[in-house]
Amino acid sequence: MRSVRRWAATVLAVAAGVAVAAPASAVPAPPPEPAPIWSGLDVRDYSGPVPSRPGTLVRAVPLDPRLRLPGAASATRVLYSTVDGLGRPAVSTGSITLPPGSPPPGGWPVLAWAHGTVGMGDDCAPSAQRPSADDISYLGHWLRRGYAIVATDYVGMGTPGPLYYLDGVAAAHSVVDSVVAAERSDLPLARRWAVLGHSQGAGAALNAARYAQTFSAGSGLDYRGGLATGVPANLESVIQTLGPQFPPVVLPRALNAYILYILAGLRSARPDLRVDDLLTTSGRRLVDQADVACGKQLRPVTEGLDLRTVFARPLASIPDVYGVLRRYLGTPDSGYTRPVFIGQGLVDVNVPAPSALSLAAQMTANRQPLELHVYPAADHPGVLSAVLPDADRFLTRILR
Repeated sequence: MRSVRRWAATVLAVAAGVAVAAPASAVPAPPPEPAPIWSGLDVRDYSGPVPSRPGTLVRAVPLDPRLRLPGAASATRVLYSTVDGLGRPAVSTGSITLPPGSPPPGGWPVLAWAHGTVGMGDDCAPSAQRPSADDISYLGHWLRRGYAIVATDYVGMGTPGPLYYLDGVAAAHSVVDSVVAAERSDLPLARRWAVLGHSQGAGAALNAARYAQTFSAGSGLDYRGGLATGVPANLESVIQTLGPQFPPVVLPRALNAYILYILAGLRSARPDLRVDDLLTTSGRRLVDQADVACGKQLRPVTEGLDLRTVFARPLASIPDVYGVLRRYLGTPDSGYTRPVFIGQGLVDVNVPAPSALSLAAQMTANRQPLELHVYPAADHPGVLSAVLPDADRFLTRILR
């Protein structure tokens, strides 16, 4: 616990070095997000049956060619059953992408991809948007290496209900259930699989790694390990300090956006906490906006945001606030039964290095099967390329 407190103090110290709080200057409105391409499977208002068994494949359609990763042999958009942030049967969407060439005996080994933050609105769903340059580079590498990619959008993104942003267990279900559903398709997929994730997806990947065998029990899948980069861990130690008494500093734009997303997700997952009652009128407006925003749409309100103006009362007004946050967005530091790889760039300002390093220290103390790799010159997106040689060796070893 002492190391976690040091991590919280470090993050606040880093924040204090960023800037003294000042009103945000006028920022031009960003360009509109690209319109989603649903590939004939628009299920934002889905009202059909929801299978009670997680991982049931409900529907599959060819992914629109405009959304495919370059070099893919085929790509499919899927709707499958999972569990939402309130523990209820729900549906999620995602995609299955196959590499070129003939599958090896037993099928293509599977990498379950947990995407990073793209917003919270339905239109943000990665399976309905053209892949980013980072995705083309990173995921394209794995396609060329002969892995099939099963990518969830997360429950509530492009499907009914809210996105429970950073809800670890809900995200783990979305990831694991996507692989179970893919296995029940007629595609040539192997039973052995691993999970990858970056940023928001790193938290999802580590939760999926922790619960993979439990959530896929009876499916016949062979889970081998997890790889996470830019890991958001121990955030509860910092988030619990938010309120009108927060230090007069301006955090980087991305961190401000993450905080608004977390508040929106927590509000949906725990309506009993009455999160809105802790916010100012402008704070509620910002959280409402975060709940439906995609990509650049929050930039005008998160650049230079003074977080003190978001809160009317401290988050610590919530009884056992640390425990509440830990249960909602905590990243497990024990319970892993297969190898885990964490890669972290030391100049990452979106998810500062103390986050991943504090988790690594906890996992090491708990004797978890951890492999930590640190990249001194890599920032948040840069770690995706820096990690590739080490990640190649790791995945080859665990999936051979």
